[in-house]
Amino acid sequence: MALRQLHGHAVEKVWGQRAIPAIYGAPAETDDPIGEIWFADESAPGLLVKRLFTSEKLSIQVHPNDDQAHASGHRCGKEEAWYVLAAEPGATIGAGFARELSDAELRAAALDGSIEALMVWHPVAPGDFFYVPAGTVHAIGAGLSVLEIQQNVDLTYRLYDYGRPRPLQLDESIAAAVAAPFRHQPARALGPAREELVAAPKFIIERLGGPGEHRVAARAAAPAWLMPVAPGCMAGATALAAGTVWLTDDALDVAIEDGGQMLVAWEASAEL
Repeated sequence: MALRQLHGHAVEKVWGQRAIPAIYGAPAETDDPIGEIWFADESAPGLLVKRLFTSEKLSIQVHPNDDQAHASGHRCGKEEAWYVLAAEPGATIGAGFARELSDAELRAAALDGSIEALMVWHPVAPGDFFYVPAGTVHAIGAGLSVLEIQQNVDLTYRLYDYGRPRPLQLDESIAAAVAAPFRHQPARALGPAREELVAAPKFIIERLGGPGEHRVAARAAAPAWLMPVAPGCMAGATALAAGTVWLTDDALDVAIEDGGQMLVAWEASAEL
């Protein structure tokens, strides 16, 4: 496989945007709003990368952990992480609550809509990072472009959807939810212009900057996902444009210019 570019699949969402970057091969203006671009690959089946575009708030929702997902017949649970690429003024992400809620309080708040006010809505800006363990009650706000790295499963339980005519999964949501305050995890410096954003049970994510060169470890059993998020990233003679997604099963050196940035992700279960 060596290094190759992955091509995304556009997914329509009611909360998406009609104008998305031309780099994704879609018209500049679409008839239906595009909410997500999915990047997946059979050689790295444990992870899924998405680019999200929001014009409205996403539902207030939660994802189960592996054990809960297995009990209901699903292949795995869903942990995820978000990297904010662009944010309109005042944009927020909802994650966690100001205090712990009982199951009864959570159910009542979801039914009467007060859950929206009980959540903590975090102001966000480009470069912000959120690691969202399974069980975290969350909602991505409007006016955002977000890069999402997640376990490769489409498994979401909705608690509240602002009156939209879509089904809710209250019982499943409450069983999966950890209705408590959200805690940001600080990045850990690894070297010049390199930091570990998270080392989670399901994935590891690093941010590489410039100017400089970085070694990216990868092999067949542990491929690396490369996600340039700012211009100025090169792998040998190959320019890695911002917004693209790449996969490599060979270790390689990437050169990043001043101002360039790239995220790199691996499955945590893979030994590098």
